[in-house]
Formats: sequence, structure tokens, C-alpha cells
Amino acid sequence: MRVNRPGEPSFAGIGAFDKLPLVLDPAELEGVDVAIVGAPIDETTVGRPGTRFGPRAIRLADPAGAGDERPHMDLGVDPYEALTVVDHGDVEVVPGDPARSHEAIRAAVGGVLRAGAFPVVLGGDHSILHPNAGAAADHLGEIGVIHFDAHADDAESLFGVRRSHGTPVRLLVEEGSVQGEHVVQVGLRGYWPGPEEFAWARERGLVWFTQGEIDERGLDDVVDETIRRGSAAARSWLSVDIDVVDPGSAPGTGAPEPGGLTPRELLRAVRRIGLEVDLCGMEVVEVSPPYDQADVTALLAHRTILEVLSGLALRRAGRPPSPERPGR
Repeated sequence: MRVNRPGEPSFAGIGAFDKLPLVLDPAELEGVDVAIVGAPIDETTVGRPGTRFGPRAIRLADPAGAGDERPHMDLGVDPYEALTVVDHGDVEVVPGDPARSHEAIRAAVGGVLRAGAFPVVLGGDHSILHPNAGAAADHLGEIGVIHFDAHADDAESLFGVRRSHGTPVRLLVEEGSVQGEHVVQVGLRGYWPGPEEFAWARERGLVWFTQGEIDERGLDDVVDETIRRGSAAARSWLSVDIDVVDPGSAPGTGAPEPGGLTPRELLRAVRRIGLEVDLCGMEVVEVSPPYDQADVTALLAHRTILEVLSGLALRRAGRPPSPERPGR
């Protein structure tokens, strides 16, 4: 079903992502290329909560757009023309019960994958990486993870709790859904994790690029290697924690860490990954509207998704970019 009337502005009517068709029944996903799913959970957050409001904020972030046209200036492709994209609504999470919520998220993402669609999950805190990528591994076998984040999220536990937004990478590796050498992390910085977590990561073969290394080598060089390593697994899950971006540009997050990527750098990086890596799904997490200013963080999350979908559309079309620039 469609949720917008012809000519209806984005700020009116039902708040689906870009006013795209709303398809809530998994049985109706046949023929769909991309399904957007909300995972409004923040019970595993150890700091500032609020990411349960992230999916709604991301859907409503763009005051000027609707789902009919999204021509990408640099790639020369319109993802909504090239792909059939729908909003699949929110997972029926259980407030106060992260275990049952994770079960519901895993089932919902698995349903999207079984229908042959590409899941785009709107977080929610980063604990949802575990059920999201776990569902992809259930469906596809071993997968890789490309992980943009200020934090490695590979703790054995936080405050004695295993199901946390700081533990999903370790959970995935230890359960065998992902091999350590197929995990690539980009943008780590600050003062956590510590030596114990890095020792575990080295032992398991994880690869990471700190923000300092990005500054020294240049983003393009790091993204080149990320794409090469991220393509080692047959398919990879893309996980973007919005706190990989400097909080001066993305304040709406629960664990801000100064000194991160610029929005421009993140968008450029994920655009290339969508174009050059065989992805099986993606998530954008840790958008916390109570700490946002003028919806800039939610809008960046929205645009991150559009960049990946544009790259995915061009990849599936099998043609090179055709930029819309003067003189072309």
C-alpha cells in the first residue's frame, strides 16, 4: 500500500521512510528489493538512553523529500527508480525485555532476507547488530561485518551484562556467525575499549582502523582496504554507529566521542561500500533524538541510508557512475 497522496508534502500524512509504500505483512514482500525496518530499543544502553526514538526520527528527518524521486548527483542514479523499496514498519519489541526484543528483531530481519529483500534496519542501540547480523548468518551462512564506530563494541560484558550495546561484535564472533578476520572496524577513537578488548581482537584476527590512522593515511586509502577486506567474506553486513561522526556534526547520540569523521567523509565512504561490496544488509544505530539539534543527526542517518541504496542500485545496474555535473 502507498502512504502518500500525489503531491502530498513530506511533513504531512503518515510518517513512513520517504513516504514509501508501507508493507507490514512479510508475505507481501515478494518482489521487493529493499525493506526498511525499525528496531526501537535502548534497554541495553549503559549511558544516555533515547535511541528507542531513533527509527521515528530517521523516518521523519527530511522535511523536503518524498519517495518518488531521489536522483543522486554524483552517481547519476535514482535508487527509488532502480530498486523497489518499502517501509516494513517497526519490529514488535518488548519494552524492558531486551532478550525477547532481540528475538523479535532476528525473526523480522530473517523474514526480510527469506523474502529475497535487502534489510535496512533503523536503530535503536548497537546491541541490535547481534540479532541483525545473526539473522543474516542464519540465512546465508558465514558473513562479514563492516563496522563504522567510535567504539569497538567487543567487550566480554559491560557491568557484568552480556547483552549490551558494547558487546555485539564479541557475541557474533564467539557464536560463530562471523569469523574475526571478516570483521573490519573503521573510526575507533577515544578511551574505550582497553588493552583486554584489543588483545581479544588481535587473537581473533579482527582488523580495525583508528581515527588517528585515518588522519595519517587518508580516508580513501582506508576505505580501499576496508572494501578489500570486507569483500573477503561472500556477503557482508554494514553497521554504522552514528557516533563514528564527530559530535559537533552529529550530537544526537548516547556515547559521543570528539574527533570523529565528518558527515561528508562518512557519506563518501558508505557510498563506495554500497557500490563495491556485496552487502547482505545494513543498519544505522545509536541515533538519540533527545540529544539531537535541529534533527541534524537523524538527517545524517537518513542520508547514510540513501548513499548506500544509491551505491547498491548502481552496483545492481552494472554500470559506472554518471555524475550530473556541468558540461556532461
